[in-house]
Amino acid sequence: MASLIDRDVLFPAEPKVRSLARTLYDTVAGLPLVSPHGHTDPRWYALDEPFPDPARLLIVPDHYIFRMLFSQGIALEDLGVARHDGGLVEQDGRRIWRLFAENYFLFRGTPTRLWMDYVLSELFGIEEPLSGATADRAYDQIAEHLAEPAFRPRALFERFNIEVIATTEGALDDLSWHKRIRESGWKGRVVTAYRPDAVVDPDFEGFSGNLDQLGEITGEDTGTWQGYLDAHRKRRAFFKTFGATSSDHGHPNAATENLSVSEAAALFDRVRTGRADAAERNRFRAQMLTEMAKMSLDDGLVLQIHPGSWRNHSPGMMARFGRDKGFDIPTRTDYVAALKPLLDAVGLERDLTVILFTLDESTYSRELAPLAGVYPALKLGPAWWFYDSAEGMRRFRELTTETAGFYNTVGFNDDTRAFPSIPARHDIARRVDCAFLARLVSEHRLREDEAFELAKELAYTLAKKAYRL
Repeated sequence: MASLIDRDVLFPAEPKVRSLARTLYDTVAGLPLVSPHGHTDPRWYALDEPFPDPARLLIVPDHYIFRMLFSQGIALEDLGVARHDGGLVEQDGRRIWRLFAENYFLFRGTPTRLWMDYVLSELFGIEEPLSGATADRAYDQIAEHLAEPAFRPRALFERFNIEVIATTEGALDDLSWHKRIRESGWKGRVVTAYRPDAVVDPDFEGFSGNLDQLGEITGEDTGTWQGYLDAHRKRRAFFKTFGATSSDHGHPNAATENLSVSEAAALFDRVRTGRADAAERNRFRAQMLTEMAKMSLDDGLVLQIHPGSWRNHSPGMMARFGRDKGFDIPTRTDYVAALKPLLDAVGLERDLTVILFTLDESTYSRELAPLAGVYPALKLGPAWWFYDSAEGMRRFRELTTETAGFYNTVGFNDDTRAFPSIPARHDIARRVDCAFLARLVSEHRLREDEAFELAKELAYTLAKKAYRL
């Protein structure tokens, strides 16, 4: 069968280096997938129902796709994206798919094109390039497969050779879908991760009510600083019973604080009563990163920090469609000064793991690699979001390896909501890393036997170690 993906895609052009990259890749291509951070829906694995039509599986939930189409004047309503006010949106999956296929040329050269071609070819067996002319044939072929038992979530989980996948739930989630997965007896390993933004960020919608709910769930007095911290401890412990090994924090910047108990309590009181100004709200978020790091020392959860995004940049789109609709934009991010309070408090702890991500690539060699290259608590997360692409992954390795090495990084995680693209994303990461290792060998900067060891570490082992999986 023909494939839309060439067997040497992303490998170097020079024949000898390409041959070594291919050989390295062949040793890791079949390794299990470790997906320690992502946003797939646990109800998929709990219910194991057929996925909906091709459009609702591959287009409607994927902001990588509809943000590009929207930038070219295509309305989200025409792509089936639900509106907050319940207004009319396109419901016909075939029409949505046709609109996508007619504009598929917009994705030329992008990582989305690479992922989608991989999904179309390797998962659904489609051999001809997607376009308006081929849209209906592709739609029918995908829809036919989605009706088969082999394309239900659990079967795909096993086909993808996923060893473990982490979903991400908010602090107020009852984890009922994880409970159903456990009770079903299915052997697939799906764990949760603790994402407390809604009860940590004073600018999160409904923050005060969220704290009330946190208190009700935990039986703690979230009107007091100590009660609020104890409530977090209880929720973290609850999440651990469903396999959580990490917490995840999406802050607008990397600021941290290490206030005294009395200072922190006074700040919390201002935040809790709605009297805090913007600077105090930012300071509270900063304090909570340090508090979460201290809690991680006690309960062992790995702390992930995803800073530097101006989330929901368009207030109009936020009001109309809600969060996560493609309007999260990278900002300049400081780490050296911002993280110092946290690092002064816990940065030398060998039993703590703090994984740093960035949307500001200029910080890789200037700030992040030097920090991770000396502080025992710090590790660097892989290229993320706008940079989880072939070029972004290459730049990540080039900019961080000199100072942080390979072993202060954490392999790869796909950070995706798009379940069918998980194998594609891991495959691309493995190809990019093998190409990078082959280049180092060709330049006599790495022995060949070391390259083979590192290929497995980057593809599989480092993620398991870093996330304690």
